[in-house]
Amino acid sequence: MRKATSFWLGIALSLSTYAKVKNVLLIVSDDLKADALACYGNKMAETPSIDQLAREGTLFRNAYCQGTVCRPSRASFMRGRYHGGEQITWGEHFQKNGYSSTRVGKIFHMRVPGDVIAGTDGDDVPACWSAKYNMPGKEAHTPGNYACLNLNKFTTDLKGRQSTRMPYRMFVTVDYVGDGSDQPDWKAATKSVELLKELSRDEKPFFLATGMVRPHYPNVAPEQYFARYPYKLMQLPHVPKGDWDDMPKAGISASNSQKFGIDQFPDNQKRMWAGYLATVTFMDEQVGRILKALKDLGLEKNTAVFFTSDHGYLLGEHHFWQKGNLREEVTRVPLIMRTPAHKPGVSSSIVELVDLFPTACELAGLPVPESVEGTSLLPILKNPNASVKQSALSFVNRGTSMRSSDWSYMKYKDGSEELYDMKKDPRQFENLAKSPQHSEILKKLRVQFGKKTQGLP
Repeated sequence: MRKATSFWLGIALSLSTYAKVKNVLLIVSDDLKADALACYGNKMAETPSIDQLAREGTLFRNAYCQGTVCRPSRASFMRGRYHGGEQITWGEHFQKNGYSSTRVGKIFHMRVPGDVIAGTDGDDVPACWSAKYNMPGKEAHTPGNYACLNLNKFTTDLKGRQSTRMPYRMFVTVDYVGDGSDQPDWKAATKSVELLKELSRDEKPFFLATGMVRPHYPNVAPEQYFARYPYKLMQLPHVPKGDWDDMPKAGISASNSQKFGIDQFPDNQKRMWAGYLATVTFMDEQVGRILKALKDLGLEKNTAVFFTSDHGYLLGEHHFWQKGNLREEVTRVPLIMRTPAHKPGVSSSIVELVDLFPTACELAGLPVPESVEGTSLLPILKNPNASVKQSALSFVNRGTSMRSSDWSYMKYKDGSEELYDMKKDPRQFENLAKSPQHSEILKKLRVQFGKKTQGLP
């Protein structure tokens, strides 16, 4: 009898724990590399709001995106599927279970700067939302100090700026006099706060997804944010001589320093870092405004908060720039989850962005759709030392990477491979795929890779 009582008491306590998670707030940054945050070890970055969220929640050190550019990544994690598709989305599923589902800013793919300037929806999925709000901005056309750093061009003239669909838009920064209230991320935070006030008066549970566009290019922010990062203090990533020599052709990014000419301007590479971090800090401040409202309204007591990015970014590592490849700086993303019922922690377990949707379902006490390919991270929220999977996949058109706790294995469609010992060589400088001493581990990883990718396109 005592055992039965203990059993049902345990069930009741478990159900009461789930009941505390009534709402879900998803905040997605854009092109944010994990190591651009102080809580992930960056000693120069000023990111107090996200750092505070990390102290209060679970920080995942080894979270990996599936798509390595915006469109496929967002289609993937919003459906919990490796390659997106047409299956049910996060918002549709929550609406079917009695939730409101609201989008603020960029969640599915929007062209930045194109759709931001136009205020258009991009690749949005209307059925995902019961309400949606776009956040327009002038982007590179913001009056102020414009720079196109690979061209070494500096001007305040509004004419001739690199913008939508132009080839050098990814090397643009703009600092200007202002408080930031004209920027898309400020508008997104303001609208989110306004919505939280409305939602706090409604008994209906909510799913609110807020998408920031920074630090996605162009790096635009008021001058006071740039002032925090004097470019002369920026440290460029170390790239050893001959770094590309053991990389297969398929692994060498077309977006590289030599191609764009920024290799001629080391100081401008530092300015790229300064502009990137300036917009990270601006974005962090907007995240802080949302989290403060959540607390002030008493909603943090029953709301799960997820913070992440669609993928990481390269700022000169390997002399590569941007995204769309299988380097660690691109595939690894920040991921923080805070729930009312779980203690803070730090996890080194391998997780994937496809895991967000099923985790939200379990926290809210909802069934996980059959189409979802991710795995709930609830065991790790309960115990940061737990593990739910052994590896993570990331994709580009020309190949796939598999990241385990110790190894990064990349296989390209032309048959070429890369293998890195992530314990001894975390920056991926020595490709071991052709090393006789690593033939056995390579064989094992090939088998694991085949099983992991079986059935995927």
